[in-house]
Amino acid sequence: MSKNISILIVDDEESVRDSLYNWFIEDGYRVECAGNAKEALSIIESREFDIVLADIKMPGMDGLEMHRRIKAQNKETIVIVMTAFASVDTAVQALKDGAYDYITKPFDPDDLSHLVRNAAKQITLKAENEALRNKMNELENVEDIVGKSEGMLKVLKEVKSVAQSNSSVIISGESGTGKELIARAIHFNSPRRYFPLVSVHCGALTESLLESELFGHEKGAFTGAMYNRKGRFEMADGGTIFLDEIATISAKTQVELLRVLESKSFIRVGGNKEISSDFRVICATNKDLKKMVENGTFREDLFYRLNVVNINIPPLRERVEDIPMLMNHFIIKYCTAMSRDMVTIEPAALKRLEEFEFPGNVRELENMIERAIVIGNGKEIRLADLPMGKDIIYSSVESLDDLEKKYILQILNKYDWNITRSAKALKVDRVTLYNKIKKYDLSTGKS
Repeated sequence: MSKNISILIVDDEESVRDSLYNWFIEDGYRVECAGNAKEALSIIESREFDIVLADIKMPGMDGLEMHRRIKAQNKETIVIVMTAFASVDTAVQALKDGAYDYITKPFDPDDLSHLVRNAAKQITLKAENEALRNKMNELENVEDIVGKSEGMLKVLKEVKSVAQSNSSVIISGESGTGKELIARAIHFNSPRRYFPLVSVHCGALTESLLESELFGHEKGAFTGAMYNRKGRFEMADGGTIFLDEIATISAKTQVELLRVLESKSFIRVGGNKEISSDFRVICATNKDLKKMVENGTFREDLFYRLNVVNINIPPLRERVEDIPMLMNHFIIKYCTAMSRDMVTIEPAALKRLEEFEFPGNVRELENMIERAIVIGNGKEIRLADLPMGKDIIYSSVESLDDLEKKYILQILNKYDWNITRSAKALKVDRVTLYNKIKKYDLSTGKS
């Protein structure tokens, strides 16, 4: 705890400053010193301190006035005043003004260390409470899921119902409908919300890489394995693992996944120790897993193990009434992010959006609105600002690498990050495509 706490010592006696500095450095605190109030206030202007130890009697500005100025600048700073016994009344006045406590000179190092430790605990507890409050706010506004259509209200009702259980869930729907948002909503409204939500995009990895990603590996397990590495199942202990594009996993991985789901234990690649983990599984797919079971490309036992609850997200073309709400949501999001004045949308543009099929669903609508805000010059999004399904990757290209990166990402998204199909479309081999993904640090975005 102490290594994260900063202390400023303010005293006109060098011997006192040196003694206190050495005591608290030895205890692991981050410590600085000042010889008078003016110097201390100058230091505080440039950086914040958790605790200030301030002498009352100093030439020039005294400790009481310095304390008032510190509190005016930052009410959260803890100030402990140091005083001779004869000036206790002055120290009491400091307490009335909001000082944390006082200690009289000459002081016992143990007494002062105990006082500072208590102050440090208070600071830590405040930080933890603030983090908890932020977490609770996050739970109440999970990724801003937007929609008032009958289809989305049904989805949100199912989310609320399934969140309290530990059952496995398959979220189905076309690409770009928001499957990962629904997975996050389930997790952050469940009893597991204080533990990790760990995501894995199964379609973006080869069989061997996915195995290492899920189960982890031991040092020396394969070329390049320079250290032990935890797998995603291990990282998800107590929380939820989200397996995106579950339909892309190989037959071998299906068998391994079934075993892990049944036993909640696994062995790292190259290891021999059984590792247990308590996790919940949520999967997402844009494929019909039932048909895959029928044609023998997906294991029936794994399907029924995963498909305890199925939530299907309707495509955007089936919930046209959600388009104005989603559009306004994205306008606020990107105008805020770009520090732009809020814009409106002309009736003709809105009408065209409501008529559009949106093969890329909500993700495509978001990209359209972002582009319209970037290229638009006025206070209104016009029909001419909307590409409506045209290829828009060239609008912000700055270099040949930038063009290649955007084109590869477009193809990957088009084929739902299926590496084999994407490589074939790009007319390159799989290794080349993996190297490009690594070079440009490409990510999948939201399902």
